[in-house]
Amino acid sequence: MIRVIRGHTARRRRKKIRLFASTFRGAHSKLTRTTIQQKTRALVSSCRDRVTQKRDFRRLWITRINAVTRFRNSNIFHSYSKLIHKLYKKQLFLNRKILSQIAISNKNYLDMIFKKIKSSTSNKRD
Repeated sequence: MIRVIRGHTARRRRKKIRLFASTFRGAHSKLTRTTIQQKTRALVSSCRDRVTQKRDFRRLWITRINAVTRFRNSNIFHSYSKLIHKLYKKQLFLNRKILSQIAISNKNYLDMIFKKIKSSTSNKRD
């Protein structure tokens, strides 16, 4: 029977795994079995955390918009939910990310949006 030397193929496979795990600490970057375990764990965590990151950012944007609407224009809108409801009624489709950026950096633009909504609701009552 012919002797099969697998060094070339196995070494390439292990080298790929070690390159992925090169930033891990201790045995997690040196030993093949632990690097494979850590690699699968890292990939699972990254997939899960991308979803939670989207969720956390959306919560942050909503909190910022709510804080600004309660603080600046308490006579027009009392809360975030009423502001979003009036935006949809007026068909001003601004997503929460853009609204929160406007609320932080350009408060004059936010006042213009508030006035536009308020003028449209007062015109419909007349």
